[in-house]
Amino acid sequence: MKTHLALLRGINVSGHNMMKMDALKKALENIGFKNVRTYIQTGNVFVDTEEENAASVGFQIKQEIFKTFGHEVPVIVLKKEDLEACFTNNLFLKSEGCDTKKLYVAFISKELASTAINDLKMSQVKPDDAQIDSNRIFIKYAVGAGKTKFDQKYIEKKLSVTATIRNWNTVTKLLEMYAE
Repeated sequence: MKTHLALLRGINVSGHNMMKMDALKKALENIGFKNVRTYIQTGNVFVDTEEENAASVGFQIKQEIFKTFGHEVPVIVLKKEDLEACFTNNLFLKSEGCDTKKLYVAFISKELASTAINDLKMSQVKPDDAQIDSNRIFIKYAVGAGKTKFDQKYIEKKLSVTATIRNWNTVTKLLEMYAE
């Protein structure tokens, strides 16, 4: 069995795409996933399956959400190594006096070239800052996630990708949960 982490974008946010995590868990178990575990209401779901291919797992989850709840929800599936890389490759963590409350990670649907940072046009969102690392963008907000235009929609528009963003506390907890 392989454990996959599915990040669902845009559920239970501002009254949109509402679904209870218990109902989601049951729906995923009904299509054969084992050891289904969720973390908070915003769509972080661990599943165990014989399926190795992350894209296939994401497609199955996306289909079941649409069939059961009627929501078209983007799904990004991660491996444990993707979360571990958040801790080893994030240069913002290495800066003196790092405030992890201002750190976020945008998980992206495909691998990005390091030159994609130019496509983000960071001068338009200063003083926020970002670093690209494969299929992740490490974000350091100057004030906070609620007061910026450097959000998931901005990233998706500039890079033509699907993205979902998690705060640093969530990233930390998800990595801990991989060991459970």
